[in-house]
Amino acid sequence: MGIDVIEEHDIFWELAGEIRRSILFKLSERSMKLSQLAKILDVSIQEVHRNIGRLLDARLVEKDSEGFIYLTTYGKTILTQIPSFQFLEKHRTYFEEHILGDLPMKFVQRIGALNNSELITGVVAVFERWKSMYNNANNNIMEIMAQVPLDLIEPLVDRISNGVKFSYIFGKNTIIPKGRRELLNRLGWNNFIAKGLVERRMINKVQVMVIVTDQEAGVLFPDKKGDTDINEMFYSKDKLFHEWCIDFFRYTWYASEIFDENLLKEV
Repeated sequence: MGIDVIEEHDIFWELAGEIRRSILFKLSERSMKLSQLAKILDVSIQEVHRNIGRLLDARLVEKDSEGFIYLTTYGKTILTQIPSFQFLEKHRTYFEEHILGDLPMKFVQRIGALNNSELITGVVAVFERWKSMYNNANNNIMEIMAQVPLDLIEPLVDRISNGVKFSYIFGKNTIIPKGRRELLNRLGWNNFIAKGLVERRMINKVQVMVIVTDQEAGVLFPDKKGDTDINEMFYSKDKLFHEWCIDFFRYTWYASEIFDENLLKEV
């Protein structure tokens, strides 16, 4: 007797059903019987039975001798991928106008970590949230910068003056506003560097931009031309979102080079 082969499109079909997805998420918490699932999901036992049958056929769940239904290893693993589809579907319009740029595949595969986030729209709103993140930071601020907003330098320096460590990465393509160098000199930027409160590195090009503070983070993706769009930012305090941003920053930091101010041009 041959073994049934589960095709990829079959799995997508099973995951398309809202009730089946809800069953899988509930079973990720604990194993349950049909009657328990029906009560929690507020649907009939017949409806749960029908959908469980499909999930059994797809080998996403199994049932033990006492009637408890639980996720298979396959089902648990598939379930971890659902947030990626949810994130991309929820922001389909955004990603019709934006790309993931040079984001390494390991972070593309974890894109679902960004699912529990808010899309801040409008450059004024983005800058206000950015400033708020600075104000809330007590220990660390980390950034991969494609553009440097001049208006946010003083709020940043205020936090550094209060002992917050600032680590940042510029690209050779990073847009530097006129007057930045004079402002930094006036605010004692070199003293912060000498004290170890500011550390900096450089890469060839920044496309995906991140801002990470103690408990908050933001991500800005490039437009279709490959230029980072600062008019919209994904923001969250969610642990997985925050971890994704920290990991991306560290990955970029360890692949970076010595900072060279002479490579930057003010615009």
